[in-house]
Formats: sequence, structure tokens, C-alpha cells
Amino acid sequence: MEPITILKNTELFIGENIMKKIVIFSLLVFLVVSFAVSTVSADMIKIAVASDGKTVSSAVSSVAARSSGFLIFDGHGKFVEAINNPHKEVGGGAGPLVVNFLAQKGVNVIAAQSFGKKMADAMKAIGVAHFEFKGNAGDAVSKYLKQK
Repeated sequence: MEPITILKNTELFIGENIMKKIVIFSLLVFLVVSFAVSTVSADMIKIAVASDGKTVSSAVSSVAARSSGFLIFDGHGKFVEAINNPHKEVGGGAGPLVVNFLAQKGVNVIAAQSFGKKMADAMKAIGVAHFEFKGNAGDAVSKYLKQK
């Protein structure tokens, strides 16, 4: 009977070592993937700030869908381009049109002083983040990236 007991203890010992190795390996994989995602995520962010001006120091527009344009920034806060809002004079429902327009340009975050309900619903539906900010466009982007 003792050889069986020894064998069981040996199997248990080997099983515990294998389990420890699996847990350690899993933790390492998790840490590596987490680091890679956090590093890449800044490269994947594209921020549109509603503005009636075309420079980083321009004020954030009071209503996103009715702004004259958007200032586009990358995930590192670098100004990329200023684009006109082709839907600013639409009679009604400009918000969802603006969201789709910006999403087609790769935007996944929108900043403005305020958002209409239709625009907020459209952003939520496609996973575009938004935040309200009063001040200039550059400060809006800096604040968002610090909170991120």
C-alpha cells in the first residue's frame, strides 16, 4: 500500500508544480497583453472637438451637431486636421448624421459643450465616446487624455 501512497503524493506534487507554472504563465500573458493594449490604445484614439474655429486655441462649440466644424486630434493630443461640418444646417436630426460622418473618418471620441439627445443616442449606438467641455479645443483634448 505504501508505494501507492507515495505515487499519489508524487502525482499531487507534480500536479501542484504544473498548476503553479500554468498560473505564473497566465499572469505573464495577462501582463504582456495589458501593456500592449494600453500602449496601442493611444494610437487607436481619434478625437473630434466641435469648434467654430480652425485652430487648437479655438473655443469648443456650444452644440456639437451645429458647430461649423471639428478639430481632429490623435490619441497623443496632436492636432491632425480641421474639417467642416457638412450637416450643420440640416433642418432636424443633424446629430446622427454628424456621428456617422465622424465615425467614417475614424473618430471614436467627440467633445463639445453639449450634445442633443439624438446625437447622444447615435454615439451610444455605435460606441463613440463623448464628453462635455467648456474652453478651448486643445485643453479639452488634454483633459480627456489625462482622464483616460
